[in-house]
Amino acid sequence: MPILHLFLVAVIQGLTEFLPISSSAHLILLPKLTGLTDQGQNIDIAVHIGTLGAVVLYFWKDVWFGLTGLPRLFRGKIDTKQAYFAYCLIIATIPVIIVGLILKVTGLEDAMRSIAVIGWAMLIFGLVLYWFDQKSPTTRTDDSWNVRDAIIMGLCQVIALIPGTSRSGITITGGRALGFAREDAARLSMMMSIPTILAAGTLTGIDVASTMDAALARDIAIAAVFAFVSALLALSLMMRLLHSVSFTPYVIYRVVLGVLLLVIAYS
Repeated sequence: MPILHLFLVAVIQGLTEFLPISSSAHLILLPKLTGLTDQGQNIDIAVHIGTLGAVVLYFWKDVWFGLTGLPRLFRGKIDTKQAYFAYCLIIATIPVIIVGLILKVTGLEDAMRSIAVIGWAMLIFGLVLYWFDQKSPTTRTDDSWNVRDAIIMGLCQVIALIPGTSRSGITITGGRALGFAREDAARLSMMMSIPTILAAGTLTGIDVASTMDAALARDIAIAAVFAFVSALLALSLMMRLLHSVSFTPYVIYRVVLGVLLLVIAYS
């Protein structure tokens, strides 16, 4: 694959994975609106590996906190904050894995990859994010995250399987609806992305592992690096802006893009 194409795919994935504007929608729209060939599952895996590396590096303290709880959790003990946090992350991930497998097996996953679906999801869930971001209280921090919150945010994550919804956007919306402050809702959303990306990457990787060759390995490495750098920059920018700026700029972008896509879809 040409370097420019790899760069475009990786940067789009990196910039949009953690911003509440839907990375999957932008990756679907790239070939549909530009005439470029679809990058395929191999490159999808690569850019997800890159973005996974970015979130792990940025939130390394939170990641380490959760990892240190796994040994006790595997022994059936949820008697520490670390183990309880890891337990909540697992609970939040289960729904999207189950529904994602169902969509993949039934073929419904491909059926939703249309400009009209993306346009409506962009518009509707952008407005939903705006409503809860503006109306919900900011009385809770991520330290108070519990199993009930994990189930609710996990079910929100299932909705993100609709292209255009945005995994980070809908889980942040869920977090704000539960009363978490913007930065804490975003942090929980990013931590939820780690097991989700791992699960999706593993599932897809099993399907494409047998097609690997030297050229593809090079493309995967290049795409992963580009995605890592762009994701780290986007993540750093968003988390810093949340100290002083709401999610409104992202909502405006979603609404404008959603309207444009609907005009294209129905014209």
